[in-house]
Amino acid sequence: MTDYALTVKCKSSRGIVAAIANFLSDNGCNLTDSSQFDDSETGNFFMRVSFRSEKGKELEDLSVSFQSVAEDKGMAYDFHDEHRKMKVVIMVSRFGHCLNDLLYRWRIGALPIDIVAVISNHMEYQKVVVNHDIPFHFIKVTKDNKAQAEAQQMAIVEDSGAELIVLARYMQVLSDEMCKKMSGRIINIHHSFLPSFKGANPYKQAFERGVKLIGATSHYVTADLDEGPIIEQDTVRVTHAQSPSDYVSLGRDVESQVLSRAIHAHIHHRVFLNGNKTVVFPASPGSYASERMG
Repeated sequence: MTDYALTVKCKSSRGIVAAIANFLSDNGCNLTDSSQFDDSETGNFFMRVSFRSEKGKELEDLSVSFQSVAEDKGMAYDFHDEHRKMKVVIMVSRFGHCLNDLLYRWRIGALPIDIVAVISNHMEYQKVVVNHDIPFHFIKVTKDNKAQAEAQQMAIVEDSGAELIVLARYMQVLSDEMCKKMSGRIINIHHSFLPSFKGANPYKQAFERGVKLIGATSHYVTADLDEGPIIEQDTVRVTHAQSPSDYVSLGRDVESQVLSRAIHAHIHHRVFLNGNKTVVFPASPGSYASERMG
């Protein structure tokens, strides 16, 4: 038996769920998990189902056979192999907490991805990356060579077959061209405060204003800086007795967790773009299980 997933987006209409369930049943497939959302504001319908092919139907055969059902309901759809690991490029600068967290989760199988390269504009993490048998690429970025540097980065992405770029505290603004080329395939992590603090040393600004909650937001990257569709968010409470350094340490923890959860949702095809927002379905049973501990 093979585990697959089907993702569907279309305009809402009667009979969509029945059409999908009947198709899978008729093709010898057993549903193991299902999530759906009908957006009353936009009229869009979203669905993700996990299923097992119990009679040997291959992914390509199912996709071709489903085409007539999809055309009848106006569906955009994709079939996915649940065991196939998505190829990912990680980009990082001088803050290594998110990178190290992702490497650990990847190593124990808690984040089932294939890290095909790490790109950095600094050399701090070359050794730790190479020690994981992952290619490390140092690409210096300046005002004068930004276009050339991005061309090198995209060449690595394309040559490695990467399907997703993760900005693990990569402190360079990507060009509009790169954002458009990789639309929906670049995930960023950003500190998140109320009120919002931009510019240098945001945690110090938050401390000086007596903020009681700090957090993080992970989102898709668009040409509008830090305004892409949000995938995942979380917060941690702080008090008047904590220092700016405490804020930074707590912020690093929540940033790492939020980024890994956003990646987990994306690689399991649980995230659907819905205008400027996202629809994020819950994780299927067993998808957080690790292959090993430590």
